[in-house]
Amino acid sequence: MTSSIDRQAKGPTWRAAHGTGISLAPPWWRAAHGTGISQRLLIACAPFGPRLSAAAAAGAIARGLREGGLPEPDVCALPSTGDGDGEGEGDGDAVRAMLEALDFDARMRGARAIVVGTPLLEERTLAGSAAFEIATRARQGGVPSYAVTRENALDAFDARILDLQAILLARGGRGLASAGLELARLV
Repeated sequence: MTSSIDRQAKGPTWRAAHGTGISLAPPWWRAAHGTGISQRLLIACAPFGPRLSAAAAAGAIARGLREGGLPEPDVCALPSTGDGDGEGEGDGDAVRAMLEALDFDARMRGARAIVVGTPLLEERTLAGSAAFEIATRARQGGVPSYAVTRENALDAFDARILDLQAILLARGGRGLASAGLELARLV
């Protein structure tokens, strides 16, 4: 089998004798030339209590991501599906219907990574929650997921089951923006 390196407009590629090519261009080159994995993140955020709506919390995280040099994220503000405290508890069917209405799966597939914003990560409240459903879909779709939360009560095993790359703690708008800045460094 013979091979050659081709330097075309799409960047350097390795071509096997049968004509198929594999990109040898580094990720920064592919991103600069419009090829490769999207650098845009998807923020799926629930309300962080009565004084910090889902849109405001997601906006604070987005501000930190932008300050960290990432492009404008796709913001998906999640309505509370639970008892009104914004923790995202609810029945699984309602959560799945909500994500379907938000066209979540298509948005997730177009994202570099998912940021789940929820005020509480706790094992007993995970089943049926938006955070659990989103992290599960991300894991199954091969999309890395990160969490920003006010309180993390998960043990290492539960975090591993959810396949969360990192869990950042944050309170209030400034804390959420700082978490976004830290995420920009991690992603």
